[in-house]
Amino acid sequence: MVILSLGLHPSALDYSRHPGLDEATLTARITAAEAALHQAGFDIVSCQVSADPDEAEARIRECVVARPVEGVMIGAGLRTAPEHTLLFERAVNLLNRLVPGIVFCFNTSPETTIEALRRCTRPARQDLGPQSR
Repeated sequence: MVILSLGLHPSALDYSRHPGLDEATLTARITAAEAALHQAGFDIVSCQVSADPDEAEARIRECVVARPVEGVMIGAGLRTAPEHTLLFERAVNLLNRLVPGIVFCFNTSPETTIEALRRCTRPARQDLGPQSR
């Protein structure tokens, strides 16, 4: 299953609400989480969006058209901040229209993404250990 990894671009976050976090740190955490997803066998399409709902909708369309997906992991930054409610609502409704039956997964941080995906799906590939041969 190909998963859309959807979240706010680190430049779109209001860091005043997150003491001790900055754009460089968040970017590094996202990069590490995506590398861990690939290593765990998940096939993901990264889709970072701006806080502007129109721009975000256009970017989501680009990502889904470029590579068809069957599931989406929507990051906490996009889902949990009250100022992004419209953006979250539009993203969910757009994805429902673009990909009927899409599976939704939700994390609480970049570090919990694998856990969230494992609740909803299985990796696209699984390394075969000596016991599987």
